[in-house]
Amino acid sequence: MGREDLMSAAEDAADQFLRVTKQYLPHVARLFLISTFLEDGIRMWFQWSEQRDYIEATWSCGYFLATGFVLLNLIGQIGGCVLVLSRNLVQYACFGLFGIIALQTVAYSILWDLKFLMRNLALSGGLLLLLAESRSEGKSMFAGVPSMGQSSPKQYMQLGGRVLLVLMFMTLLHFDSSFFSILQNMVGTALIVLVAVGLKTKLAALTLVLWLLAINVYFNAFWTVPSYKPMHDFLKYDFFQTTSVIGGLLLVVALGPGGVSVDEKKKDW
Repeated sequence: MGREDLMSAAEDAADQFLRVTKQYLPHVARLFLISTFLEDGIRMWFQWSEQRDYIEATWSCGYFLATGFVLLNLIGQIGGCVLVLSRNLVQYACFGLFGIIALQTVAYSILWDLKFLMRNLALSGGLLLLLAESRSEGKSMFAGVPSMGQSSPKQYMQLGGRVLLVLMFMTLLHFDSSFFSILQNMVGTALIVLVAVGLKTKLAALTLVLWLLAINVYFNAFWTVPSYKPMHDFLKYDFFQTTSVIGGLLLVVALGPGGVSVDEKKKDW
């Protein structure tokens, strides 16, 4: 069996998967995507004092401002998740969650940590895809914006979402000389380029979903670490952030790459 036969068989398998799961996949994608916000909102409730004291000590902002920060994160994240899952005011919920990401990026000094910054940008990419999906369901917030065919705002949201999503994989590259690391880097880089440019997008995104699922369960198994150890919280944070990026990739699989992609342009050739 040649390379083209293998690719054709893989694409047929991906199409079959989509046919079987098309009614459920968008719901699973949304649940995965908001999982990190839901977990963080719940954590704000159970670690209220610790989070408030950290913000107060770090920024010397006083008790009331620190309390407001924690309260805003709790209500903003859980409220946004409820709206997304119930399919109500999804676009407003997305903008609210964008605000939470920006707020936490500054408050927790993520801006100066490249790895965490790239992961937050990847999470923003997932929200962009969710925003694009919501534009195809009901009245758009941008109804006054004139349509330009393939160059509509939705298409650029999908493009931006795809490009930002692949930043997660940049944080997984290992720069050492072992055969496994080199192979993983080569395959991973090829897949993220395919997703970014929109070539064989659904197959590449589905492959990345399987890859990330395996990595997430193996490397971020927070349930194997006692809850009183700091590593438990670090692994839990990574696990749910990665799960959210998986949700974004599942949206790519469910919705396709959009108009600004090689796959779409190939239809005109």
